[in-house]
Parts: sequence; C-alpha cells; structure tokens
Amino acid sequence: MYDVPRHDAPESACLVGFDLPANIIADQNVSFAELTALALTAGARPVAELICKRAAIHPAYFIGKGKAEELVKLCHDHDLHLVLVDHDLAPGQARNLEQMTNAKIIDRTGLILQIFAQRARSRAGKLQVELAQLEYLLPRLTHLWSHFSRQYGGLGTRGPGETQLEVDRRRVQLRIRRLHEQLESVRKQHAVQRIRRQRADIPLVALVGYTNAGKSTLLHTLTDADVLIEDKLFATLDPTSRICQCPTGERFIFTDTVGFIRNLPHGLVAAFKATLEETERADVLLHIADGTAIDLASQIAAVNVVLREIGVDQKPTVLALNKVDKLSHHERRELHDAYPEAAMISAQYGYGFNDLFGKLRARLPATMTRLQLRIPFQKSLLVSRLYEHGEVVTAQYAEDAVLVDAYVPEHMLADLRRYRAKELK
Repeated sequence: MYDVPRHDAPESACLVGFDLPANIIADQNVSFAELTALALTAGARPVAELICKRAAIHPAYFIGKGKAEELVKLCHDHDLHLVLVDHDLAPGQARNLEQMTNAKIIDRTGLILQIFAQRARSRAGKLQVELAQLEYLLPRLTHLWSHFSRQYGGLGTRGPGETQLEVDRRRVQLRIRRLHEQLESVRKQHAVQRIRRQRADIPLVALVGYTNAGKSTLLHTLTDADVLIEDKLFATLDPTSRICQCPTGERFIFTDTVGFIRNLPHGLVAAFKATLEETERADVLLHIADGTAIDLASQIAAVNVVLREIGVDQKPTVLALNKVDKLSHHERRELHDAYPEAAMISAQYGYGFNDLFGKLRARLPATMTRLQLRIPFQKSLLVSRLYEHGEVVTAQYAEDAVLVDAYVPEHMLADLRRYRAKELK
C-alpha cells in the first residue's frame, strides 16, 4: 500500500472530486473541503484540484478518459506525483490512472487508512488498523505485482509475477487470520473490564459523533482526562473511559470512541469492532455534533448510518450540539428550533452541561431507584458504599444521622430501605 508522506515531509498533491447530477453545489463544496482536511491530516499539501461531473462512473478511468487526460496535464504542470481521489476506486481504475499520470493514486479509503495508521497508539488500535489495511490490500495485490513479466509463462507454466502474487496472497491471508485471533483476545479483555464497570453500577455513556465534533474536548472538560485534542480529523482513535462526578452528585462513565465520517469504509467499521463494542455495551449514546457545521444535518445522518451498521441505532441516544459559543443568539435560536430535543453545549467552556446531564438521566434505563435516606452515623459505611456504587445527589449531616438523596443500585436496596425517609419519583 502506498504511503502518504508524514507531516515533516509534506508532498504536493492533486485532489480529485466527483460530482453526480443529484448533488447540489454546496454538498460538493463540503465534500471537497473534507477531502482537503483529510489530505492535510495525512501530511499532504494540496496544490491542484479537479472536479469531474458525470452521469455515471467510468468503468476504466473512474473520471472518464477526457478528465484523466486533464489530470495528466495538471500533474505535469505542477510536477505532482500524488493524486488523492474523494471516492473509492476499483484496483483496475487506480492502475489505469497511475499508468497515465505516472503518479501515486490514493482513493478515499486508502487515505483514511493512512491517517488511522499514523494515529493508532494502543495495541488494539494498531491491530485494527493493520487488519483494515491488509483487507484493503488483498484485492490489489495483482496491481502491485503487475510489473512482473509473464514472458516465461505458457501452457503448463506460470510467470514469476503470478507465483510471487500467490505467495504474497497466502501470507496476507495468514496474517489476517492471526490478526482476527489477536483482536478476539482484545475483545475478551475489554469484556472483563466492562464486567468490572457493571459491578460498580455506574451508567456507561458512549460518546459518538462525526470526526472533529468535539468528543475528546468534552471528555477532557468533564473528567480532566489526558486525551489528545487537535483541530484535525481523527485526532483520537483509541477509546478512553473516565468517571465523571456531576454537580448534582450523579456519576457517569464516559467513553470516547473513534469519530465517524461520510462513507466510512466498511473494512474500518468491521476492523474496529473491538473499539465500537463500547457503543454496544453503553447504557446511553451521547451523539456529539458540531453545531456550527454548515452540513450539520448531513453529518448527523452520516453518524446514524454507521450506528445502524453496527446495530446500535435503537439505543437510547441524546443529541448534543457542540460549539454553540461560536454562534450568535439568533443562530442559537434557529438551531434550537431545528433540533428542539438536543442539548446546546460548549464542550470547551462547559456551557449547557446541567441540561446535558438532565437529558442523559432521562434517557438512562431505570436500573437504579432514587431514595431519600436517613442513615445513622454508626452505619456510615453504607454512605461510603453509596458513593462507590450509587449516585449521591446530596448528603447533609444532621445531629445523629446523614441525610442522603441518592440513586441506589438494585443490589443495595435491601440494606438501605429500612433507612428510607421517602422515595422520590
């Protein structure tokens, strides 16, 4: 697989977009801006662009023979040897374009895979990226070995290129099987960690959303977590879980997950199953969206497509529109009218968090019972257990007891009901 240059050695690139007649100009502009952001994140420097408008994809050159010739001229005029295409290419299409342009052709999936490979830090993340890369590479091996001649091939014989191709294909398939085995081990480790969290009876909230919507910023503000925060796509790949103590005394476990994007490669969705399983086990999904995005509805829809693909679209979900601090009062009102059920927040400045916590509480399954308790001082150990396993809203000290308003997990109800002052609904 070709490598996009690292950030310390940016390589000039030509960006190629594809505009179907059904698309409106604004959507194409947004898509192209996203391709530019992907290129910059990968370490390339866009210097030229080509937009192809066709009724259908050309089977041999994707963008058509005429546009391919325009691309050849652009690469020659700007001395470019890297072309980034905003769509997935068939191996034959990539090969044909490379032969015409004498440049590296990297499609959308290949570009995203490069970014993931650069940013994966944990063992699970690296395994998942390698798996996705190999599954992407496997059908393209013929292309990579096309430089071998078959002059020695004939009836009953095979050329050296084909022989090497078969060897490499077997090696890749073997590595893919081993990666699946290692990732299964990772999933089992994650399952053990989830069991420990479940025993604590603290609700698990999975942060999902479009890439660069502000999930990591929110996690950092809520929990002071040491997570990477960058204004770039896919700044964070590896999941991070932290406990948050809310001002009302409630506790949540927030888990950050990989950001989504339009047309997220199916191979990545499958490979990142060990990471995305956090969304399957969550009590509620917190969908963070960039309230300032001009294509907000499109981004929300793209996230919902991925959630549906991984089978969690029916989970209780709270939509939070982030970055509203950048909007005017009038813009906020319009946003609220368009999404009346959403929480309006600023992850950077902590705005709207009380409303956010309230919406999360309302969407959580009724796994705990809220009680007002009068616990004698000699039973103060129960108060400590409540802080550890339940969610204490308030705790006040009287002359002979602790007055506690708390959400009580089911396994503690029998021990605490005798100290109940009254049950809240």
